Amino acid sequence: MTSHYKHDVLVIGSGAAGLSLALHLPRGCQVALLSKADLTQGSTYWAQGGMAAVLHDRDTIESHVADTLAAGAGLCSREAVEFTVRNSRRCVEWLVAQGVDFDLRQDQAAQSQREFHLTMEGGHSHRRIIHSADRTGQAISEVLGERAREAGNIEIFTDRVAVDLVVADGRCQGAYILDQQTGSVDLFQANAVVLATGGASKAYLYTSNPDGASGDGIAMAWRAGCRVANLEFNQFHPTCLYHPKAKSFLITEAIRGEGGRLLLPDGSAFMQRFDNRGELAPRDVVARAIDHEMKRLGIDCVFLDISHKPREFLESHFPTVMSRCLEFGIDIAAEPIPVVPAAHYTCGGIVVDTRGRADLDGLYAIGEASCTGLHGANRMASNSLLECIVFAESAASDIAGDLGRLPEPPPAPPWDESQVTDSDEDVVISHNWDELRRFMWDYVGIVRTNKRLQRAQHRVQLLQDEIAEYYGNYKVTNDLLELRNLAMVAELMIRCAISRKESRGLHYTLDYPEQLPEARDTVLVPDNSPLQDQPAA
Repeated sequence: MTSHYKHDVLVIGSGAAGLSLALHLPRGCQVALLSKADLTQGSTYWAQGGMAAVLHDRDTIESHVADTLAAGAGLCSREAVEFTVRNSRRCVEWLVAQGVDFDLRQDQAAQSQREFHLTMEGGHSHRRIIHSADRTGQAISEVLGERAREAGNIEIFTDRVAVDLVVADGRCQGAYILDQQTGSVDLFQANAVVLATGGASKAYLYTSNPDGASGDGIAMAWRAGCRVANLEFNQFHPTCLYHPKAKSFLITEAIRGEGGRLLLPDGSAFMQRFDNRGELAPRDVVARAIDHEMKRLGIDCVFLDISHKPREFLESHFPTVMSRCLEFGIDIAAEPIPVVPAAHYTCGGIVVDTRGRADLDGLYAIGEASCTGLHGANRMASNSLLECIVFAESAASDIAGDLGRLPEPPPAPPWDESQVTDSDEDVVISHNWDELRRFMWDYVGIVRTNKRLQRAQHRVQLLQDEIAEYYGNYKVTNDLLELRNLAMVAELMIRCAISRKESRGLHYTLDYPEQLPEARDTVLVPDNSPLQDQPAA
């Protein structure tokens, strides 16, 4: 039996972006907040490093903007960068007011003034990363989740997976949502719909992301007629723990910021051969250097060494990394950590403006699912949490200003599964899932070529045909929906990569190793776009 829900605002996703937006909406606004599992299963919860913000007198907005533009390799939108950085201090203050407990400096003078401890990360010219030890995402997720549960106007739905958006008369008016507990597909209608569904790093074999990072919002928005941009720019975190039993555990970039060195198996350092900033070079440079050395030497991993720091320092600054490594028999205070690169962040996404508005009326996208122009060709470390909070506030303000004028969504048909059956061939899903992630890693990974991309395009088209046939005959499940969305976003990633005839930022191709003199966004426009007749800009 399917259910029908009506709210003022439907928020799909329960990470920093979705939770912040829901909390910024007026208390008289009835909000449905949907989560794939519980509120702690998204990427936010696992973010270790911190959030970039201009908080110290020695730092400036201009410096943070300049660092972000430099990391973005000429492709950032200056408007988006300046908008984000200008709002950074206020967003930190809002998080503190919600109860997030960021680390303070330990010296007596700083403690008397409650001065935050700020750390350094690659690409930044100042210490500007505010953090809560090495579990900043967990601290933010837990506090915002608690505030959401306390709010009388926010109704939280867990174990829900979005299937597709409901669009009528050129306006997004809700979504069909799978209830994983009952197996029914329910209709959620709202005056405004917000996609805060995260990125698509699970398209790759090795990733630092949790299982839910399957590009759901990006795929749904594309199918509904929204443009996407810059999906060729997939950030690979340089340092994920390399261990057969360690799944998706990244080693925070802050370790390199605090003096950690990358070493080959013989103990020799190598980063200075690739960049004079060494370990503090931007992530794309570090990831390519590691990938190069692994292929050159035929080794399974490299090593990150922070053992020269006192044990007490490591226990206070990196307790999560330390305890997790100890579970696998690695004492980071006494030995180096084996690491490999892994897919970490989707820099492109649904095209939005500074208010988070997508191409369809009534539809917003925030966080990693969106392409705001902040990250350009390479996300600078710790700008992502900041983007979530800044654009959540901006989108919430825009929605609140429009709510009184928005029309009630007209009746929409319930989900129809009268022609489908339960599947007895789930092996097809697991096989296709594995094939997709392997060819994306091999052909659309850290280093690319035209031939690899063409092979990937051919394979993803075959997979799409198989998935479409399966989707049309069987009842939807979480695994089927994620596979369908990942294949869709993988195709968009490949199309973006093929169209970029240069190497820039995170997109590096052996066929076009040079950077073109003019930086242009890669914008894809679906056939059903309301902007189809307008030039892509």
